[in-house]
This record gives sequence, structure tokens and C-alpha cells, in this order.
Amino acid sequence: MIGPQERWLVHVPAHPSYACRSCGSPWPCHQARLALVTSFRRNRVGLMVYLAAHLARALEERPDVHPAALAGQILYWVPRRR
Repeated sequence: MIGPQERWLVHVPAHPSYACRSCGSPWPCHQARLALVTSFRRNRVGLMVYLAAHLARALEERPDVHPAALAGQILYWVPRRR
């Protein structure tokens, strides 16, 4: 039996497409988002820095995609503070 953390580790981005390696959805897929929010539970700034690093790499690897579309895919799903 695998633990809940191990189950989410397979939902990582494939390069250079930035699609999920496991399910093929645009990364971060639903499962990856859940894993990221859980991993960075009390560290929203750390989560944003991590995702910004992925955004920078995606912008280099996907020059054919509009930057706002990539930012929407990678960053704008993060829950806002209340």
C-alpha cells in the first residue's frame, strides 16, 4: 500500500509540454494542486516561489504560448488568503 504523499508524487510536469506526466492534464493538474497545497500548507510564499520557478522554466521552454496563458495555468489557481 502506498501512502497519500507517494500517490501524489507522480503528478509532475513533463518537459517541455508542461502537461502532467501521469494524467496528461495541463500541469498542475487537480491532484498536483492538492499535493502542492498540502505540502506548502503554512507556507504560501514558498508555494508561490516554487511555482514562479516553474513558470520561468515554462516561459523558456514554451515560447509559442502566450505568457499570460502560462501564468494562468501555473500560478493563478493558488487560493487567496482570507
